[in-house]
Amino acid sequence: MPHPSANDITQGPLPRISHGRGVYLWDVEGRKYIDGSGGPAVFSIGHGDPRVNAAVAAQMERVAYAYRYLFTTDSLEEMSEIITQATGLAEMVYTTSGSEAVESAVKIALQYHFDRGEPRRVQFVGRKRSWHGNTLMATALSGFEERQRAFAGAFRAVGRVSAANAYRLPSGVSREGLVAHLAAELEAEIQRLGPETVAGFIFEPVVGAAGGALPAPEGYGRAVAEVCRRHGVLVICDEVMCGSGRTGVWRASEDDGIMPDIITVAKSLSGGYLPLGAAVYTQEIADVMAAGHGGPLTGHTYTGHTACLAAGVAVQRIVQEEGLLARIRDKGPRWQAELRARLAHLPEVGDVRGRGYFIGVEMVADPETKAPFAAALGLNGRIRAEGLRRGLICYPSGGHVDGAAGDTVILAPPFNATDAELDEIADKLVAVLEAVLAGLPKA
Repeated sequence: MPHPSANDITQGPLPRISHGRGVYLWDVEGRKYIDGSGGPAVFSIGHGDPRVNAAVAAQMERVAYAYRYLFTTDSLEEMSEIITQATGLAEMVYTTSGSEAVESAVKIALQYHFDRGEPRRVQFVGRKRSWHGNTLMATALSGFEERQRAFAGAFRAVGRVSAANAYRLPSGVSREGLVAHLAAELEAEIQRLGPETVAGFIFEPVVGAAGGALPAPEGYGRAVAEVCRRHGVLVICDEVMCGSGRTGVWRASEDDGIMPDIITVAKSLSGGYLPLGAAVYTQEIADVMAAGHGGPLTGHTYTGHTACLAAGVAVQRIVQEEGLLARIRDKGPRWQAELRARLAHLPEVGDVRGRGYFIGVEMVADPETKAPFAAALGLNGRIRAEGLRRGLICYPSGGHVDGAAGDTVILAPPFNATDAELDEIADKLVAVLEAVLAGLPKA
């Protein structure tokens, strides 16, 4: 049996964390790591910020937690105002994870259709190579085979359409024709299921773990939203990983030119200081649920946890006061271009893509055919392990090509990382990839 704290990638013991400050972490052996991916794209303002710690401590001194359905709180009302101003959406249900946020979004969509007199709308459409969370329904909505196989027998059926991947085009489809092809595919899937039975279509504006920071192509969001609107299907944007400012705008779907009916947020919302997420929805949905049942029939014991919201408010105030989204909009495209230039000497780097501070690097065995490395090589695991050895935290993932093969690396640094720190992340990534590729078994 592996060590109880074994890393499932390296099969070695995980380093034991000591402390973190800013973009850096230290383990108990004194090794220093630069956090190039924010863990899994969580840490928006880095580690150990005394302003956030003080806000949480002050809230804990007053009251750690006031049950959401007995009391409102300053932190709840402040966070709600921040989210409303940032998204343009009116109402929200708070959670303590992105998975719960997605589950809440599903329940909100179902209740909305029920309360407006369409109880047959109970089906959802998701995309291949997507990831929506760890609850059964969120996992069922996903298209991430290696995370689904053990639970597949318990899933309810979900409609499925292709990933929006301009780097790996469907057979016979040109880059120029991709959006029209994907919109037609969604139309056909809704028709197959029966438009009167479909509650919602869920997608990530920039796919995270399942796609390696893969952004939707220009025009995709508008095209699929038009299909959904035509059939009364709700548009649900999962922005747990790509939202809350990660791409340089607070609502990631803004860059896609659409206003979804429901969005899910978490991760960067409270920057990892305490668990916090939300399902955020339109006034129309809120009004229908209010008329039908008096409000949303979803919530948890820790919905709107007071101290968690205090952490989130503190993080969001720092992001606003320091103009960090404007910095991402300015620096993000330039940093992505710099990464592409630094990696240009490695033919195995097939694609560098993403938005803002959410960047993916896709590795290929053959740059001409885009053939992936064999899954048995465990390339993404080798990259993770070599990164730790060299003091770089990055977020490799696998299986995006066929469910087994396909290797990507995500970089998602804190919003307030300095130029020197971004250079260090880039330098270390280059060294890691050079070392891993040089060490692969020879054919």
